[in-house]
Amino acid sequence: MENSIKDKVIIITGASSGIGEAIALALAKEGAKVVLGARRETRLESLAERIRESNGVVEYIVTDVRKRDDLVNLAGLALTKFGKIDVLINNAGISQLSRIDELDVEGWEDMIDVNIKGVLYGIASAMPIFKKQGYGHFINIISTSGIKIVPLQGIYAGTKNAIRTITEVLRQESNGKYRVTGISPGFVQTEFISNLKNQAMRQAGQQRMDEIGIPPKAIADAVMYAISQPDNVDVGDIVIRPTVQD
Repeated sequence: MENSIKDKVIIITGASSGIGEAIALALAKEGAKVVLGARRETRLESLAERIRESNGVVEYIVTDVRKRDDLVNLAGLALTKFGKIDVLINNAGISQLSRIDELDVEGWEDMIDVNIKGVLYGIASAMPIFKKQGYGHFINIISTSGIKIVPLQGIYAGTKNAIRTITEVLRQESNGKYRVTGISPGFVQTEFISNLKNQAMRQAGQQRMDEIGIPPKAIADAVMYAISQPDNVDVGDIVIRPTVQD
């Protein structure tokens, strides 16, 4: 069977660890040319070295998705090095969990800036290139938060449901010119929980993740499935979670 991923140019945000790292490794192994963006340069450099040691093709640049110019530069790097962009994977995301009446306004703003504006900046950086090429594929990593509404996740789930809506509208507006996929992971074994400011929630979340979390490779496999479909097949929505997750 022909490898439909080989030689595709694929941008990944939030690529330095967790799901982004797993996606980068899996795609590079299949022969994709991966262009990585994240805030932690040391992590990016280490990941790029691993990919190159396995004869993969990779470029990277420090990228903060809260800054629109950083996303423009990331897309520009891909275009300069490889002459095209086949896929943009908006993976970067953060979470802060709290009751709404606790008024963690700073946490709200961080989630809005990364989870919503960061994705929109990614779309804005790639869209003109996709239009000029006449093809492209947006993949937005969303969350099962928002599919099931629970306390403490109100703002986080709200940001993810915003992207769920944007992803579906983008798919409808594409009129077949480009593909759009939303992937919603549940509990995945990543560093995601470690960023929570509330220590009790961080400990509880880490324990739950350790008990039921699935490996990031499961999400990477879904990404590869969506990318590898024929050009006239659009995988619109994928939900991936542990079998025991509520």
